[in-house]
Amino acid sequence: MDAPTLGLIDPFHPAVVEAIRAAAPAEWRLSVATGPTEAERAAALVRADIAFVMATKMPRSLLEQAPKLRFIQKLGAGTDAIDTAYCAEAGIGVARLQAGNAIPVAEHTLLLMLAACRHLPRLDAGTRAGGWDKEAVRGVNRHLHGKTVGIVGFGAIGQRVAQLLAGFGVRIVYFDPRRLPPEEERALAATWHDLDALLSEADVVSLHLPLLPETRNLLSAERIARMKPGAILVNAARGGIVDEAALAEALRAGTLHGAGIDAFSVEPPAGDPLLELDNTVVTPHCAGATIDNFAAVAGRAVANARAALAGEAIDAAEIVVPPRERPAAAMRA
Repeated sequence: MDAPTLGLIDPFHPAVVEAIRAAAPAEWRLSVATGPTEAERAAALVRADIAFVMATKMPRSLLEQAPKLRFIQKLGAGTDAIDTAYCAEAGIGVARLQAGNAIPVAEHTLLLMLAACRHLPRLDAGTRAGGWDKEAVRGVNRHLHGKTVGIVGFGAIGQRVAQLLAGFGVRIVYFDPRRLPPEEERALAATWHDLDALLSEADVVSLHLPLLPETRNLLSAERIARMKPGAILVNAARGGIVDEAALAEALRAGTLHGAGIDAFSVEPPAGDPLLELDNTVVTPHCAGATIDNFAAVAGRAVANARAALAGEAIDAAEIVVPPRERPAAAMRA
């Protein structure tokens, strides 16, 4: 087989592209999109055997322009932006990286929790503008110590958040459809609750779920209304899990203390009401985005791609669409 071509269609920082180049075998060719249009992305994929993708959408219309593509590696966990139904039809394997960004996402989650407790954007803007009224701050700001933190979704990231919170003197409750064995709950000092009980008790609710049909709008207006008065919501998972209009209304009314949001239902979230509020902390879906973590991510992605091309096994937890030989019609350029 000729040396494979690896397509990159995200607007990666040059340092990230170099990390991928360093992890890939020397004989692999890189094909990097020159811009954000579908035509420019299709040009990068037209001769690609493999694609690595972070956040860029891969709809059917784009995938149909990649006749040689055999394998897509998501450089994270969520694959909702990839048309996996078309991939299964066309014989394109798809894999994710299980827990590949657990450490940076958990750290970013803690950052959002603390920033929302202290209304950090408001403090920063006021101080830069010459304000210096710490007694006004004392009347509204909060600390984490002694609070109940509810973690919704208790996989690798949710458990890492629990570990980071161990030194903060908080009580941890969690909801996940798959309850941990008792010994693992004890090790993490975490207690299982059903979702509605968690929402009614938690001072801070942190979401760590994939976007699936069963999790879409999981925090509906009805569930947001059940949250403990004065609670904080943190979403470093996926947009679409939360009814953002209902969340904005609860924040505007003062029913909730604040929110830390890294993922929105529409990205970029131009015009989203959450951007207009001064009791929100917002970031551009970057919780997992640290260069420190990327060498390991790139190495795992390359290992999966090499296995897929060689017909070797990939960790079953990372397979979304099993790699297989593409139909002849799909392979024609």
